[in-house]
Amino acid sequence: MASTTHTVWVTTGDKKNAGTDANVSMRFHGGEGKASTDVITLDNFFRNDFERGQKDTFSVTATVVETIDNIELWRDTAGLKDEWYLNTVEVLCRTSGRKYIFPIFRWIKADSHYRIRHLDTSLPSDTDPFKEQRERELAEMKKLYEIHEEYPGLPGQVKHLPPEENFSEDYKWDLDKKKITLKITSKIQEYFTGTWKNLEDLKNVYTKESLFIPDSAAHWREDEYFGSQRLTKVNHSSIRLCTSIPANLAVTDDMVKPIIEDLTLQQAMDAKRLFYIDYKVLEGVPCLEGRMVCAPIALFFVNKDGKLMPVAIQLQQTPGQDNPVFLPTDPEYTWITAKLWFNNSDCSYHQAFCHLGSTHFMMDGVAVVTNRNLSRSHPVYKLLAPHFLYLLAINTRALGNLVGPGGWFDNATSIGRLGTFEIIRRVISTWRMDVEGTLPKELESRGVLDENVLPGYYYREDALPLYGIIKKYVSNYLALYYDSPQKVQGDNEIQGWGHELVKPILDGGCGLKGVPGDGKFQTVDQLSICLTNIIFTCSVGHAATNFAQYDQYGFPPAYPGVMAGKPPTDKSPLTEECVLAALPDKATTLDTMLITKVLSDKGTNSLGDFEVNYIFDPAALAVVEDFRHDLKKISLIIREKNNKRNPRYPWLDPEEVPNSISI
Repeated sequence: MASTTHTVWVTTGDKKNAGTDANVSMRFHGGEGKASTDVITLDNFFRNDFERGQKDTFSVTATVVETIDNIELWRDTAGLKDEWYLNTVEVLCRTSGRKYIFPIFRWIKADSHYRIRHLDTSLPSDTDPFKEQRERELAEMKKLYEIHEEYPGLPGQVKHLPPEENFSEDYKWDLDKKKITLKITSKIQEYFTGTWKNLEDLKNVYTKESLFIPDSAAHWREDEYFGSQRLTKVNHSSIRLCTSIPANLAVTDDMVKPIIEDLTLQQAMDAKRLFYIDYKVLEGVPCLEGRMVCAPIALFFVNKDGKLMPVAIQLQQTPGQDNPVFLPTDPEYTWITAKLWFNNSDCSYHQAFCHLGSTHFMMDGVAVVTNRNLSRSHPVYKLLAPHFLYLLAINTRALGNLVGPGGWFDNATSIGRLGTFEIIRRVISTWRMDVEGTLPKELESRGVLDENVLPGYYYREDALPLYGIIKKYVSNYLALYYDSPQKVQGDNEIQGWGHELVKPILDGGCGLKGVPGDGKFQTVDQLSICLTNIIFTCSVGHAATNFAQYDQYGFPPAYPGVMAGKPPTDKSPLTEECVLAALPDKATTLDTMLITKVLSDKGTNSLGDFEVNYIFDPAALAVVEDFRHDLKKISLIIREKNNKRNPRYPWLDPEEVPNSISI
């Protein structure tokens, strides 16, 4: 038979132990009933092929196959290291000029023959000559990826970290090592002994290099800054439009009329200028010994300049003489102290649910059921995979340093790990994907979807367009593979995935409520909304709650994770010394600065710039390019807005938003 020369490129995955010393062989197949080549050995003399993260090139001569439909690939057990994680194989026929791409993204087991088709993108209902291989691999994934209840009542997490989920050698997460490096480079650790002299003394610990002084240090006393923290910082989704005064808030017109421009409370509500935050969910939350957290209610008012200003703070739920309503007109340090205790509650909720519970923990289970139910050949797997990069690894390895016994949560927060878990339990019991997990619905549920309500809400301004861009991307992508509702209904892998999203955690599912169709997807739109919510949460949602952490926590008076002593129970004048005594000590301050600085540093690629490309179908690649184009446009718009904003809001510029929860 005639033969021709081909160039073969083999890309080994960038994963721990991904490289191999085994002998690798392959065949080209022309499809059912058509010609196949003889065995091809992939080997470059005097070169160490198939190393981790390496792309190897081979020139091979093979019998002519008019069109390569699929490749067959296998390895033996030769060499000291025979494990192998293979990303892709590309083949160029030099005679015809045709190029074929074979996405693998699998651990290649010894003496197992893998058959992979060109582009390898198909629904399970499509004609697939290797259906048994697909089903066998999914059965193996179900054994490898399991959900268990790590903490009772919390979202399920991966039971054992599969090998392919490990960090690459270029992206290792060692929290202690990063903290030590930061200490050395900042040269400030020797300062953190003794006690604070005064509030200005707090600013002396910063350097011009790694541990720079956060912007919050210049504005933390200001009421306008306190208001902007609800709209432009880490906890951006607690504020609500006030249509009736919370029943437990003992505020009256006489108290606040001078503060709200001589309006009555009803007039302010009618004008949609009054807002509130109610942390009843924090009432009775367990705290570490000697610490406590308030369950406050606060009112905010949009003034004539369009600025959100605090109006009243009640630090506990039950009104009484020992639980007054604090006002901006109270003695200076008494009012400052009330704001500090409110922010301590706000940051407790932020760390527990907004950050840890609704992104890290919740998406952990989603990543597990995705790997369990969707074949590597499934287009939806290829869509989601970039947004789960390092998620399971960061949760399994790094979070032990933070929420494990004696970790950072126990050392640097009022609520500690047990209080954190209790908050997550309480919130997750009523959380629904079709409300809190769907951005437009979530904003609507708080009465703040209308752009004319609550000016300066930069989170809403930037997040909504990004949600729309992601939804367009997902919808256009799905349209390539689902041209009818029946295609969705008949996709047993997607239906199995949806079933496990809603299945109770103790039965091995995610236990999510409010999944479109209750996990039984009947339409393409239902599937699209679900996927949009997941991708948004893994990228934009996490970025909005994570990357401003050093800006906030890095200066304790702006956003204290822990408070000493007890909150004020009357309006007696307090002093600067009282404020200092309530703030974290120097050692806790340093630890908080170091941790939040590490957490605020972006470590992976920007949204749309995928570290690993799973999509090779030309029509799908066009959708990806359109997605990237839309992201670039909105990036320019956001940057232009930030030139005029005060404060700036850089956290949701797509250039600053990673693809996944990778830190």
